[in-house]
Amino acid sequence: MTTQINQGKIGVAIVGTGFGQKVHIPALQAHHRTEIVAVYHRDIEKAKTIAKSYNIPHACQTIADIVALPEVQAVSIATPPFLHYEMAKTALQAGKHLLLEKPVTLNVAEAQELSELAQKQGVIASVDFEFRFVPAWQLFAELLSAGYVGNQRLIRIDWLGSSRADTSRPWNWYSSLEKGGGALGSLGSHAFDYIAWLFGAVRRLNAHLSTAIPARIDPANGELKPVETDDTCLLSLELADGTPCQVTISAVVHAARTHWVEVYGDRGTLVIGSENQKDYIHGFRVWGSQIGQPLQEIEIPQRLLFPQHYTDGRICAFLRVVDQWVKGIDSKQQTIPSLKEGIYSQLLMDLCHKSHATSSWVDVPN
Repeated sequence: MTTQINQGKIGVAIVGTGFGQKVHIPALQAHHRTEIVAVYHRDIEKAKTIAKSYNIPHACQTIADIVALPEVQAVSIATPPFLHYEMAKTALQAGKHLLLEKPVTLNVAEAQELSELAQKQGVIASVDFEFRFVPAWQLFAELLSAGYVGNQRLIRIDWLGSSRADTSRPWNWYSSLEKGGGALGSLGSHAFDYIAWLFGAVRRLNAHLSTAIPARIDPANGELKPVETDDTCLLSLELADGTPCQVTISAVVHAARTHWVEVYGDRGTLVIGSENQKDYIHGFRVWGSQIGQPLQEIEIPQRLLFPQHYTDGRICAFLRVVDQWVKGIDSKQQTIPSLKEGIYSQLLMDLCHKSHATSSWVDVPN
């Protein structure tokens, strides 16, 4: 006869209340093993208002106050990238488990330091690379692993959106290089993770980063302020197995095909894509064809579908990230995606900036 261990709820603090309110709070309140016990905002009155709205017991205006609460066992960080390193470091030093948004830091050295600190502290540190948990993407991964396309010969990725297309959208941290803004950090961080997951390591890369909207209105004074970050990225990758991979990312275009991945092999073709402009999780479909056959949609099996529907697809995927994180905390074993995956994504982004600055191909260290 086996004894069932009654596992209590994990007390989580929310740090970051933009994406945090839209996605982190709903998901962590929905998960049966997590309980939100505190929320951070630098303005204590705003922190109190948010806490009251979501029935969260504690409101704090410093990370030190958050991690000092004994009820807080874990911290979920959804602030802009330039705040990640110090906040995550404070949480890890306090022995708290960590769930971190991407890009994890501003450079690979910071990401490595956080990973080493998490290991030293014996805590579970996970990263919100949610495409690994989207049903269509999971089917796509299974078909690739089963050899559907045979030997890969060419990979094409287009991720095209209009979130920054409006020239009247004001200047904010996204326009600042030192704050980790730009399309490469926002979208490229995800793309580099799923490339590593689906296709393996990258051997070398070449990047051209450009800015279609060179200045935006500074809300502080109403004047035009230069945009320092990229809004379009043209990336050429050579994978470790020699496969060429072409990646086009833009946040300033109105495209019908928003996010598309095509894999061509010596036995067949696989395509995953979405035309959903408003929701980058819902709407993905998978198509495949063997040589000489027409491209046909492949049904996503029931076992992979989200068990519960949320209008905002990001909540559906993030819930699965949370579930993976909780499993790691329970088993005391680091799960994937971890800071290790965050480091690799950050490394490739760092090398893209180097490639762009030098107008040259850059080798990726093993």
